[in-house]
Amino acid sequence: MPAPEAVPSGTVARVLIDSSLPQLDRLFDYRIPPSLVEDAVPGVRVRVPLRSAGRVADGFLIEVADSGDFTGTLSDLESVVSPVQVLTPEVWTLARRMADRAAGSASDIVRLAVPKRQVRVEKAWLAEEPPGEPTSVHTVDVPGFDSSKFETAIASAARLVVDSVPLVSEVPGGRWVGHWATEMAAAATHALARGGSAILAVPDYRDQEQLVSALEAVLPAERIVHLDAKQSNPDRYRALLACLRDVPLVIVGNRSVVYAPAKRLALIAIWDDGDPLHVEPLSPYVHTRDVALVRQEAQVCALLFFGHSRSTEVERLVEIGWLSVLSPSKAYSPKVIPTAQQASQDRLAAQARIPSSAWREARAALEHGPVLVQVARPGYAPRLACASCGQSARCQRCEGPLGLRSSRSTPACGWCGALATDWSCSNCEGTKLRLVGHSAGRTAEDLGRAFPGVRVIIADGERPILTVGAEPALVIATRGAEPVAAGGYRAVLLLDGERMVTRESLRVGEDCLRWWSNAVALAAPGATSVLVGVGGALASAMATWRRADYAHSELEDRRRLRFPPAVRVATVSGSVDAVERAVVSIAGIDRVDVLGPVELSVGGVRAIVRFDYGEGAVVASTLRAEVIRAATSRRKRAGGAARSAALPTLKVRFDDALSFDNTEQDAASSSRA
Repeated sequence: MPAPEAVPSGTVARVLIDSSLPQLDRLFDYRIPPSLVEDAVPGVRVRVPLRSAGRVADGFLIEVADSGDFTGTLSDLESVVSPVQVLTPEVWTLARRMADRAAGSASDIVRLAVPKRQVRVEKAWLAEEPPGEPTSVHTVDVPGFDSSKFETAIASAARLVVDSVPLVSEVPGGRWVGHWATEMAAAATHALARGGSAILAVPDYRDQEQLVSALEAVLPAERIVHLDAKQSNPDRYRALLACLRDVPLVIVGNRSVVYAPAKRLALIAIWDDGDPLHVEPLSPYVHTRDVALVRQEAQVCALLFFGHSRSTEVERLVEIGWLSVLSPSKAYSPKVIPTAQQASQDRLAAQARIPSSAWREARAALEHGPVLVQVARPGYAPRLACASCGQSARCQRCEGPLGLRSSRSTPACGWCGALATDWSCSNCEGTKLRLVGHSAGRTAEDLGRAFPGVRVIIADGERPILTVGAEPALVIATRGAEPVAAGGYRAVLLLDGERMVTRESLRVGEDCLRWWSNAVALAAPGATSVLVGVGGALASAMATWRRADYAHSELEDRRRLRFPPAVRVATVSGSVDAVERAVVSIAGIDRVDVLGPVELSVGGVRAIVRFDYGEGAVVASTLRAEVIRAATSRRKRAGGAARSAALPTLKVRFDDALSFDNTEQDAASSSRA
C-alpha cells in the first residue's frame, strides 16, 4: 500500500461526527483529498471513516485548518454529501456553548438545529434564481405601546421584559388574536426595517397560528418563514434553506427555532417563557430562554420576553439588572373577582359546581356573547372510587389512578392506559364505581343541563379549537387550550383552582398565575373574570393584576431555601456506583451541595446537585467527564463482563424544571397533551 501523501497547508478538515456517544463529542481531524478541496468548506455535510468501528459516519465539517491536533497519519474524508453550508458558524458556536453549559453533546443540539437532508428539496433550492431586492418593510404601531420603544430596543440590542396588554385584537381579514401577537409582530417590523432578521419563539401551534396571522397582516408573505420541529421533513428543510438566503426574514416556530440561521440577526423574541413546552424533551434538555440569552450575548441583538405573567427565572434577571421592564404606555387591569368555593342552594349552580356570583356573571354574559370556562383536566372524570367504601380506584396492573375519558367509555388507568374491565376493590371487593371530581367532558354535560339551548363547545388536546365566534356559547377548555373568541369572551370562569394549587410542584404558584392570566387576557374589555376556590397571595395577584410582585415574593422564598432559579440544579441519575462517583467528583467545588441520592421506581438512584451560577462551568465539565467515563467503561466491560454484572449508567440533566416535582402526577395532569 503506498504511503499517504503529505498534508498540504489548509487541507485538514475538522469534523463533528453525528453521534450521541459522549466520547465522540469533539472534533476529529481528516485530510481533505485534492478531489474534494473545492467542496469541503465549513458547514457542509460530510462522510468520514471511523477506523475503530470499521465503518463510515455522517458529520459536519466545522473548519478547515492548516494543521490539526492529531500527530499521526490522517484518514481522508470519504465524501462531501452536499455543497450547501447548512451549519452556519454562529449556529455551531451556539450549539457548542449550550452543550457545554448543559453537560451534553453538541451533535445532539446540531441535530435539533439542522433537519435531515431532503435531496429533492435541496436540488430545487439550488436551481432557483437568487431572490431579488426584498420588498420594503414599514414599521407599524401597536395600541398600548410607544412604537419608538421597540425601535430603540432593537437599535441598542436591549434586553427587555414586555408586559403584554391582556386583551385580544382584530387583524385584517377578520381574524382575532391575542394582543401579545400584534406586539411581537410590531417588534419584528422594526427589526426588518433596520435590515435585520427576527426569530420569534412560541410554545405550541395555537400560539403560532395567532402570531403568523398577526405577521401576515403587516409583512409580505415572502418575508415570513415558519420553522417548526413538527413540520414534515421536506417542509422543515425547505424552511431552513430559505433562512440561508441573504435576505432578512421573520422566522417563527416553537422551541427549536432559536437555533435557526438568520442573516444579520436583530431580534429574538419569546412569548410565555414559563410554559414547559419551551423545554426541549431531548438531550441535553435546554430551555428556549437559556438558548436565547446565550445567542443574544454572542450576536449582540435585541432580546424581548413577552408575557402576561413573569416567570421566576425572568424575575431573577430583572432583579440583577440583566433585563429591563417595558410596560404599556397606559396601564390596563382586567376585572378579576376571586371567590372562595361557596355552598349554594341553587340546583343549577350546584350542577355547574360554581358559586352563585359566578353563576350570575355567566348567565348575564351569555346574553351578549361567549363565556369561557377553564377547567383543570381533559376527559370526563379525573378519578373514580369504590361506590361501597369510597376508596380510590387503582389500576390492578400498575396501581395508577382510574378515570373516565367520556361518559360511555370503559374506566382506564391514567398511567399505563390499561382498561379496568374486571375491576374489584382491594379493600371491600366491591365492583361498582362512582365518579369523583369533574373534567372537561363532565363539566360540559353539567353546564349543558344548566343552560338549556346554549351551545356548548369543548376545547382540549383531543379536540383542538383555535377560534370561536361572537355568538353566545359556553366554551369549556383545559388550561392552555383556550380558543380566541371574536371580540373577546364576555365572561371568564376559572374553575378547579383549589385542585390546581395542590399540584405537587415547586412551580405550582407561578404556573397557576400564568394559566389564569392567559385565560383572563382573552376576555373582552370590561368583562368580568371569576377565580373560584382560591385565596391568599395568588388571588391578590390576580385581583390587583400585580403578577410581578408575586414573582418577586416567590423568588425571595426560593433564595432562602436555595431552590432554582436562585441557584442552578442538575439531576444525576443512574446506577448506584456511577452516581456515587459523580457526586464525589464535585464534592470539592465551592457552594455545591447534594440532595440524595434516592431510589427511583424505575431502578437506579437519583441525586440533585445545587450550585451557584458562577460554578456552572466547573460543575458541568466535571459531570460531563463522569458521563464519558461511564460510557467508556460500559464499552470496555460489555465484551468480557459476566452476564450478571451490572454495567454502569449515568445520566445528567441540568436545570431540570421537574427536579422537585411529583413527575408522575405532573404528567397525568398535562393540559395541552
